Amino acid sequence: MSYSLVTVAYIGAIILFILSLGGLSHPETSRRGNLYGIIGMTIAVLATVFGPMVTAKGYAWIVGAMVVGGAVGLYAARTVKMTQMPELVALMHSLVGLAAALVGFATYIDPAATGNLQGAEKVIHEIEIYIGILIGLVTFSGSIIAFGKLSGKIGGKPLLLPARHWLNLAGLLVVIYFGARFIQADSISSGMLPLVVMSVIALLFGIHMVMAIGGADMPVVVSMLNSYSGWAAAATGFMLSNDLLIVTGALVGSSGAILSYIMCRAMNRNFISVIAGGFGGGAPAPAAAGAAAQPQGEATPVSAAETAELLRDAKNVIIVPGYGMAVAQAQHTVQEITRHLREKGVNVRFGIHPVAGRMPGHMNVLLAEAKVPYDIVLEMDELNEDFPDTDVAMVIGANDIVNPAAQDDPASPIAGMPVLEVWKAKTSIVMKRSMASGYAGVDNPLFYKENNRMLFGDAKKMLDEVLGVLKG
Repeated sequence: MSYSLVTVAYIGAIILFILSLGGLSHPETSRRGNLYGIIGMTIAVLATVFGPMVTAKGYAWIVGAMVVGGAVGLYAARTVKMTQMPELVALMHSLVGLAAALVGFATYIDPAATGNLQGAEKVIHEIEIYIGILIGLVTFSGSIIAFGKLSGKIGGKPLLLPARHWLNLAGLLVVIYFGARFIQADSISSGMLPLVVMSVIALLFGIHMVMAIGGADMPVVVSMLNSYSGWAAAATGFMLSNDLLIVTGALVGSSGAILSYIMCRAMNRNFISVIAGGFGGGAPAPAAAGAAAQPQGEATPVSAAETAELLRDAKNVIIVPGYGMAVAQAQHTVQEITRHLREKGVNVRFGIHPVAGRMPGHMNVLLAEAKVPYDIVLEMDELNEDFPDTDVAMVIGANDIVNPAAQDDPASPIAGMPVLEVWKAKTSIVMKRSMASGYAGVDNPLFYKENNRMLFGDAKKMLDEVLGVLKG
């Protein structure tokens, strides 16, 4: 393929990627958006492989790499459970960052890539390499830690080192200093030392950054790393002079940044405070004077049979799913209960909080997998005002996103966070294994309200019992 034909193919792929992002913005068009992305990526790969930059000698390596990568991807798609999707996404982000770093090192070492550059052109190219490796390695190590936290291999409690902000600032100054030395290097061998030093600092910074972020902020971390991986891909595009990678990376980076902003707003936190860390994941400390008030009262348990009777007698029901539903793989039973109630004339809807689960859109994906109709799956802002007219609000494995302390207790760590106001329903039912606090480590006064009932046990088992009573 000629350069001009490759350019035309790249433009077509870019258009398809933009259409893909547009389609993925809504559940009803997400399948079409996914298809656009697949077609666009296929065009991009074929145009690159058969373009003038790849010689016939490289085809064997490319085909071999594609077979290995495709096999790993196919295996992951068939075996990874929906509950493991957040950590899988984090792991994929790490691979993008690692690829950007490896391309940066390869580009710098390859004499053909830098040997003919002189003056300002050479300086700009070396800056691209330096920044590309920096972003790539921060993304790589940060994503590995995020994978560990999301999979439970690393605790969710934030690691807050003494003077951690000063450590970050010192690392940044060292990176800038060695960046200047890297640009001034008169040979590849002399430039490797500052490049390696920067790489080590970048890896440590990525680890430190995510380790300092608490479990409650992990949805923001996932979208933030998504943004970083996009910028890493864009940096790779600059290094390789590949316009498609630059545009695609910018699309992913900017969309991830926008999503991070939406996540932060949904938690009433700003991006800097998330990066600063320190919120969520640890057991709540004993309350001191002036600290957040502890919940008072006694929780009222309810049985599966009583829950079924409440649902059967209701006219309006709102179901609020959380990570507990994902862990129990209860979405299919929830769908059956929903279908049964709707057939009996009950108005059933789902309330989705922007940070429910462990990654953006986690609950939407689970419900779509169970074939819950898109039109009854609503965002928090769309139905929060409807809870006073709701007969039963059923919370399945959610905690922090239905915590009234966010509105009632100014001293609470989640004060000001928008939440689903389930306690305003005539009856709220919370399904949990125990009275333990949520991922943010904050106690929930909802459990002790007079109109609330606690259905203890595994969500799948309890919902199967509820469904059995409804059908019986």
